[in-house]
Amino acid sequence: MNPELRIKELVKILNEANYNYYVLDNPTITDQEFDKYLRELENLENKFPEYILSDSPTKRVGGEVIDKFEKVNHKIPLLSISDVFNEDEVRDFDAKIKKFGVTPEYVCELKIDGLAVSLQYEKGILVRGATRGDGVVGEDITHNVKTIKVIPLKLNRDIDIEVRGEIYMEKKTLEKINKEREKEGLPLLQNVRNAAAGSVRQLDSKIAAKRNLNNFIYHLPNPLDYGISKHSDALKFMKDLGFKVNPINRVVNNIDEALDFIHEYTLKREALPYEIDGVVIKVNDVNEQINLGNTAKYPRWVVAYKFPHNDVLTKLQDIVFTVGRTGQITPNAVLDPVLVMGSTIARATLHNEDFVKNLGLMIGDTVIVHKAGDVIPEVKGAVIERRNGTEKDFKMISNCPICNTPLIKKNGQVDYYCPNESCPARGIEGLIHFASRDAMNIDGLGDEIIEDFYNEGILKSITDFYHLKEFEDKILLLEGFGRKSFDNMIEAIENSKKNSLEKLLFGLGINGVGSKTAKLLASYFGNIDSLMKATTEELIAIKDIGDILAENIYNYFKANKNLIDKLKLLDINMEYLGVKKKTNENITGKKFVMTGSISFMTRDEIKELVEEYNGTFSESVSKKTDIVIVGENPGSKYDKAKKLGITIWNEEQFKKVIDNLDNQK
Repeated sequence: MNPELRIKELVKILNEANYNYYVLDNPTITDQEFDKYLRELENLENKFPEYILSDSPTKRVGGEVIDKFEKVNHKIPLLSISDVFNEDEVRDFDAKIKKFGVTPEYVCELKIDGLAVSLQYEKGILVRGATRGDGVVGEDITHNVKTIKVIPLKLNRDIDIEVRGEIYMEKKTLEKINKEREKEGLPLLQNVRNAAAGSVRQLDSKIAAKRNLNNFIYHLPNPLDYGISKHSDALKFMKDLGFKVNPINRVVNNIDEALDFIHEYTLKREALPYEIDGVVIKVNDVNEQINLGNTAKYPRWVVAYKFPHNDVLTKLQDIVFTVGRTGQITPNAVLDPVLVMGSTIARATLHNEDFVKNLGLMIGDTVIVHKAGDVIPEVKGAVIERRNGTEKDFKMISNCPICNTPLIKKNGQVDYYCPNESCPARGIEGLIHFASRDAMNIDGLGDEIIEDFYNEGILKSITDFYHLKEFEDKILLLEGFGRKSFDNMIEAIENSKKNSLEKLLFGLGINGVGSKTAKLLASYFGNIDSLMKATTEELIAIKDIGDILAENIYNYFKANKNLIDKLKLLDINMEYLGVKKKTNENITGKKFVMTGSISFMTRDEIKELVEEYNGTFSESVSKKTDIVIVGENPGSKYDKAKKLGITIWNEEQFKKVIDNLDNQK
């Protein structure tokens, strides 16, 4: 027997068997035969490792362990899809498409509840699997992707190609895993989305291999390169290459037929073997997709209809209070654990005292719970008719639950605050926030580790992160810390110094400055020195920044100049590294209002354009308005603009401004 030829033969037999079983759901050999061939292949590979093939099924059993996830730059960005939530919004999407002169044919597909993945092949061989990340930069998960049996290690053609899809876990797989975990006394996996995402983000591929993950491929980023001009043909092309493509997809001639598909699978979703959270509607013609293009965030040619929220009832057992990094006190609902859209919910934020009182909640109430945006647990209200007299009134606390300092309420605000800047809860929460993924993204520093470091006295302020190497001996003595984990943590800390400015601004924990506002400030000012010099008036002039937020930003930098100076000395980047805002004398620094309809742009697109060039878009006309864009069938804003003597652009004048922008490019 020639071992090289026999290995090739066995790999072919086993890969075909895997494809028939997992992709076509049509087994061609028995489990016993499969195991026999696999054992024979393993024995031959052990004896003749020089003949091991890159697409050998033995590579799917896991065993590769990596130190950390490497970053991957996506050549073509993985843009998010805009969501719609009702029939009117689906029809609005269709109307916007038609404004571009397109009468489209659509493809409807199920929106799988899992984790987006990009797969890269060279000469037909899988070379990389990556997560979406932020759409531009993802993480390399190749070692885990190879364990997913429906993802081909080798295609049916020797082709260079990237495809995109969804890694998911079937409902029955989650049930089986949870039964085993329950027997072992382990915490249960909460839902298929988190289970799939958690599995592919394991450093040890053996864990992913045991999770029996699945995959559908649904997108070819560059179909024209392969002579394909329709998305429906791209799906067939990818299926022919050996990928698993969801057979539940439909080409429809109009939006009414798309809505029929939505209604059909709203009723059928529970019977599917996997979770779906909606239906994706795509323009089928690729050239029309290209002509429609993208906004800054979303492709214009596709939309995701999200299924309505599921409301469930449960008991409100208690209301407890937490202290945030700014000292803000938040009441939280302690609930009888209840399953909501695949997740077990036991807690939900109640935001503030007014929120609780407006809902009229009492401790002991039966309450309605749902997931806002299908993600965040939210209490919607109480079922009054179920009260039996044992319920207790809600009472706001007057002292900090951690340090007992009397709480304060700032002028004009609904929230209570602990004013004690030395409150342990504030310190720990601020440190956790600084290291979090959306802030400085320091891997290896989870909540519990930061709390341990705080309690050990080696981490009290954010500058201490950059001195942790000095505590090497002490940290290596702590439980769970070895040389490798310590070195990885220090490397992550050093890497965080290179972050773009918005990461730092968000990490500083300025009251009211979320990740979106941080990016707005960073892109507007370009560097931290310019931002620190800004007056409250200059800050208020920026879109989405009101009086209170401007005061917060101004006061923060006035009080924390020394902290910023210390961070500079630590070589932390203070510059914005993203794409700078554009400028144009007709738009930059000016406040716009629109009334009526413009034939060649939607309201949202005009707003986006104005903001792209550092202008401000408002819904109401005032003395501060600089320009009113007037389209067909204008409303009362037009009359008010004339009365106030504000500059008015009709559609023709506005188009000239747009054409000049194109010429600048």
